[in-house]
Amino acid sequence: MKKYLALLMAALMLVALAACGKPKVDPAIADRTSFIIGIDPEYPPFSYLGDDGKYTGFDVEVCQAVCDALGWKMTVFCVNWDEKLVQLDSLECDCVWSGMTILDSMKEAGYVLSKPYYDNTQVLVVKEDSGFNSSADLAGKIVAVQLGTSGELLLNEDLADLSATFSNVLTCDSFLKCFTELAGNSVDAVFVDLPVAASYVKEHAGYKIIDEQLGAEQYGIAFRSGDTALCEAVEGAIADLVKSGKYAEIAAKYPDIVNNLLFLND
Repeated sequence: MKKYLALLMAALMLVALAACGKPKVDPAIADRTSFIIGIDPEYPPFSYLGDDGKYTGFDVEVCQAVCDALGWKMTVFCVNWDEKLVQLDSLECDCVWSGMTILDSMKEAGYVLSKPYYDNTQVLVVKEDSGFNSSADLAGKIVAVQLGTSGELLLNEDLADLSATFSNVLTCDSFLKCFTELAGNSVDAVFVDLPVAASYVKEHAGYKIIDEQLGAEQYGIAFRSGDTALCEAVEGAIADLVKSGKYAEIAAKYPDIVNNLLFLND
């Protein structure tokens, strides 16, 4: 009997050790084997196409680590940013996770939103030799912004007074197109998220960020209405990545955003 009890205890210990460190998964999604992340493929440093032809970025790397922990195969789906929630509802992806601003309108529409993980602001990017040093200097000028972004929303709502001073606000379907318009002198500035601006200015000579922060917001992950269990599973896996140090390890590859990552700077 003692031998039997000893073997039973040993077996239980092995089971406990095997489960140690693995995120808890709700039975409602226990059979899931894959996960589709919806990204903006032109949104460095959060999501973009790497030199090796594969999608990468902070959000993509964290998602991959989450999927590894949960035993899911990750697939990347490139959304049309202006239609991202329509594509989410159409089951083309399981979430939108790509430097996405948490908006009250999303909550009101019933989307399941993760806890915020990044503090962001909006800025203006101009050419270094433009002579523009403040938003006031852009009165009567043309400013580009990406369609469907919080920046466009700000210019239409909270920053409508500032927007009214511009001669025109040009909307483009990607940040890269906004910067292409700036490079070609078709616009005088680009209104863009700070981390994207910092990444662009670092990699392209001749541009600068005007030293004004024009809108505070936070990034989160959007899931479909009813996908609370899925959101909680992802959040639980992220919490484990934070505890293990893996989250900080990934963040260290993207030094421009580390100081604004909420899970590392509570």
